[in-house]
Amino acid sequence: MSNEQKVVVITGGSQGIGAALVKAYRERNFRVVATSRSIKQGSDPDILAIAGDIGDPATAKRIVKEALERFGRIDTLVNNAGLFIAKPFIDYTAEDFASKISTNLAGFFHITQAVAAEMLKQGSGHIVSITTSLTDHAIAGVPTVLANLTKGGVNSATKALAIEYAGKGVRVNAVSPGVIKTPMHAPETHEFMAGLHPVRRMGEIRDITDAVLYLETASFVTGEILHVDGGQSAGH
Repeated sequence: MSNEQKVVVITGGSQGIGAALVKAYRERNFRVVATSRSIKQGSDPDILAIAGDIGDPATAKRIVKEALERFGRIDTLVNNAGLFIAKPFIDYTAEDFASKISTNLAGFFHITQAVAAEMLKQGSGHIVSITTSLTDHAIAGVPTVLANLTKGGVNSATKALAIEYAGKGVRVNAVSPGVIKTPMHAPETHEFMAGLHPVRRMGEIRDITDAVLYLETASFVTGEILHVDGGQSAGH
């Protein structure tokens, strides 16, 4: 099989933003490696589905190994997998903490480290992570400390990696959404969620895919935390 086509790895690729990213990258003729706990292989030979827990370092190794065996290269990594638990701080359990650290931080760390090693060998690549504007703009009545703790760490790591790899052909960015209309949010919450943004609407999934695809082609942009949040991070 020819390995001239570019290849993207997308975590959390089975639904919502992740599934839309898989579709968007295929429409741009990328081969796609999509992973999530429950994902199943479809009929498209240019989409490789790998089921597994992204917080497990063995999953990251398997993703890279199978991607290279199937497609011969990795050009882009989209760290989309994420877990959101909104609770008052003192109500978080040890299980909540462990699950957030596993998916949001370990999931970022293991796959990014494994993919970055291959990108450095080939002298090119792009890493982009989906975080949250809550890391910059906490909202009264929406308690989200574990999201801030984990996704805020990813934002900071994005800048550090961008500088570490700036002279090595590898760009590192993040997209920082507001509240996006996905299956995670029940319809009865949409009016409240819309009101959290100065533009008075929730974001659409296409707003995030458009932002990721912008960064994909923005060759002079690295270390950027791109807010796609209806003005939320700017203020109220």
